[in-house]
Amino acid sequence: MENSWSSKIGFVLASAGAAIGLGAIWKFPYVAGMNGGGAFLIIFILFTLLIGLPMLISEFIIGRSTGKEAVSSYDVLAPDSPWRIIGRIGVAGCFFLLSFYSVVGGWVLIYTILSALGLVIRDGADYGKVFEYIIASPWISLAATFLFILVNIVIVASGVQKGIERTSKYIDAAVIYFLYHFGDPRPYDRRCHGGSGIFSETRLFGADC
Repeated sequence: MENSWSSKIGFVLASAGAAIGLGAIWKFPYVAGMNGGGAFLIIFILFTLLIGLPMLISEFIIGRSTGKEAVSSYDVLAPDSPWRIIGRIGVAGCFFLLSFYSVVGGWVLIYTILSALGLVIRDGADYGKVFEYIIASPWISLAATFLFILVNIVIVASGVQKGIERTSKYIDAAVIYFLYHFGDPRPYDRRCHGGSGIFSETRLFGADC
């Protein structure tokens, strides 16, 4: 069936891709460090086990028992109950989440391109200037946002197996590659060596060449 997972590893990778967001990479270590370090981590783990895990298991049970998405699942389980609105609230929440996460996703696409061109990870880079340049041009941000939304539409429309599951496998592998390949800022300054147009290193970093 196209609307079911073809393997457990595909489901795990897709779940990891949905759960591990930008906040888990850059914000969590900062928040943990500012709020007690190990003590914060212990409380976080307790909340995850006592609140997050039961909710996750509940979603698994509802989905597997009905074989439907959020709205239809609650319509089946509680057809004449006010609780059926929970599924709709979940969809509305995802819509509002997507409204701002699409902008962040567009920024990620921009940074991905800049990283592939070697314009971000470098010795002495002014990351604040890079971000200021990106948000100063609304057309760049809008184009990246619409591209992010379009990519998501194509993936979801392709179905669970050919869309979400297959894409998750490639994206998770790409994340590992990017962390390994671009996560080592070696001391090489290329601000004055090539590049022109909107991705010019001189324009992005304000190098005095």
